[in-house]
This record gives sequence, C-alpha cells and structure tokens, in this order.
Amino acid sequence: MEGKGTFSDTDIVRYGEISKIQEIEFDKKSQFSYKEVLLPITQTLFFFTENEVKEPEVDEKSILIFLRSCDIHSLKRIDNIYLNNKFEDPYYKKLREKAKFVLIGCEKSFKSCFCVSMETNKTDEYNAYIKQNGEEVYLDIKDEEFENIFKALSNETLNVTPDFVEDNEIEVSIPDNLDLKVMKSTMWDEYSERCIACGRCNFVCPTCTCFTMQDIFYKDNGKVGERRRVWASCHVDGYTDMAGGHSFRKDKGQRMRFKVLHKVHDYKKRWGHHMCVGCGRCDDICPQYISFSNCINKLEKAMDEVTKND
Repeated sequence: MEGKGTFSDTDIVRYGEISKIQEIEFDKKSQFSYKEVLLPITQTLFFFTENEVKEPEVDEKSILIFLRSCDIHSLKRIDNIYLNNKFEDPYYKKLREKAKFVLIGCEKSFKSCFCVSMETNKTDEYNAYIKQNGEEVYLDIKDEEFENIFKALSNETLNVTPDFVEDNEIEVSIPDNLDLKVMKSTMWDEYSERCIACGRCNFVCPTCTCFTMQDIFYKDNGKVGERRRVWASCHVDGYTDMAGGHSFRKDKGQRMRFKVLHKVHDYKKRWGHHMCVGCGRCDDICPQYISFSNCINKLEKAMDEVTKND
C-alpha cells in the first residue's frame, strides 16, 4: 500500500490475496500479521429472524498462507486460545481447517525483531517452504497434497534448507523471578503519559485475539439482523466497561501493564511458552514510538524495585 506507512513517503506491507508469486514481498516484513485471514476483522457469526437462526455459508476453497517463522509460532498461540481451551471455537475452526502454511525464510533479521530471544526464529511446522533465487523458486515440501501437485511440474530434486536468522540487533531478557508483584512498579507510569490508546499494537500483533460482539438490526425490519464478532483492543477506551458505569484499567499505564504481563507471564503460566513471538510489529506501528521490547527489558529493574519495597 503506497504512501500508507508511518510517514507520507513510506509504504505498508500487509497481507492480501495474490494471484502470482511476483506479488510476494520476500525481502520486507509485513507491518500487519496474517491473523485477519483466520480471524476476520469483522465476522458474521449468524443471521437471525423472529423465528430462526442461521449460520453463514463458508467458502470451501482452501487457503494458502505465506508466513515467516515467528508467525507460524504465533499460530500455535492462537490455536491454544480458540481450539485447546475449555471449548473449540467453531467459527475459527472452520477457517483453520481450510488453511495450509508456506514458510518464508529470513536471510537476515528485520528492524525491531527479537524472535531469537523469544525462541521463535526457527520452525519445522510448515506444509512447504519457499525460497526465491532470482527467477528460480525452490521448495521444501512436507505435505502430500503439495507433493502430488509439484511432481507433475518438475522431477528435479534438490536439498532445500530454510533460512533462519541466528541473531537480532534487539535482544530481550525476561526475568526468571517475574511475578505479579511487578504490577506495583512505577515503570507503568511512563505509559500513562505516552500511550494514546489507539490500539494499533494489538491490531498488528499476530497473537492478540480479543474481540467484542455487535448485534446489527436491519432498517427494513428491526426484528431481523446478524450478530458479528469484531476485533477489540485492551488499550482502547471502553474495552473494560461494565454495567452500572464501572470500568477496569481506565489508566493507560494499567492497560500497558495488562498487555505486557499477558504476553510474557500469564500466558506462559497457562500454556508453558510466552505469548509474544518477537515479531516487533508493535514497535514498528506505534505512533508514540513506545517500544514493547524496551518495556520487557525494564521488567528486571521493576522486579528489583518492588522486591526492595516489600
């Protein structure tokens, strides 16, 4: 998307439907994640009338998604939330089962990435790996369906190994003694002043999955309409509003605290690995230049602060 970046002379790389391989940006990191393919920004769950409820028909066509290693790791995080929790989400499952994933390697680290620190820089969980070299394209295929397709196109066999980065310019360190006492640290006060609650960091993040519900009533018949699931953000005003005018985390620093601890503490306690995959998109997109990686690196001093105060 030309001219739609942070500045008027910068572009945005984001996911979209393609018809040929030349449309893929192999040498640039997308500012937005792939998640809107499996978790649409606005998704109709069902239509309703006075007498019945009907789910929308789902296109049976398969989905092929090209991802980097960090995003493939993020897929596991989303699966945990929507498929491996107390119940399976049928709307997510329908789209997830149609999808196959092609890995795009990273010959070098991109700006703001810290995937090595988060141990998401490498993966072998892909249906195929693709590498472009000039006018040639190399594939490492793990999927039987793909094998049958490409055997008909070429009989040439090569040893193709994915490109993975071994180090990033940015490194993060999550303290081993991190616990919820860090909520009392003064480090969060900084974000009360800087954050403008736009929610961009949540919307570009490949592991943020919060949503809200909307009931849409049609003008020609107020008793007929549809229920939609719509992306939401824990940073945006009104996210924690409750009946009676009550609201949690009105302070923007408290919202930053909630997000950070969910990414590098709470989720790991539940699933055994961190929610953040180190893609760095939140750092890239923030209009206030708030760095999530810097925030993580402040946690050690914050723990020292609250421990001393105890």
